[in-house]
Amino acid sequence: MEPPTSPQMHQVAAALRQISAGFAALADAISADEAEPPAETRHRALLSAWGQRGLTRAEASALFREHGFSPQAAGGWVRGDWLEIRDDGRRYLTDRSLHWLAEQGDSGDPRSHD
Repeated sequence: MEPPTSPQMHQVAAALRQISAGFAALADAISADEAEPPAETRHRALLSAWGQRGLTRAEASALFREHGFSPQAAGGWVRGDWLEIRDDGRRYLTDRSLHWLAEQGDSGDPRSHD
């Protein structure tokens, strides 16, 4: 049997990512704490706390944990164009994230929370 070709490997990888995301959503659903804020509220809080600054991988992971997300979720946020990794190796909010925050009435500027 021949190994899958490159396009097939990309399809398999994409399918595995979808399965993984489905398992993560299922785990979140069965372990949800009734007292925990809804995911959208936590998304807004995370993005707002991030602001305009670039974070190292460790800082980004800590911020994700602080807001009740797995640090591994950052990869999905990058693929979804919510975060970007720039040449300096730091993680930044994308224009999409900043625009969404503005629509929520939050500039993403940490100084606005003082």
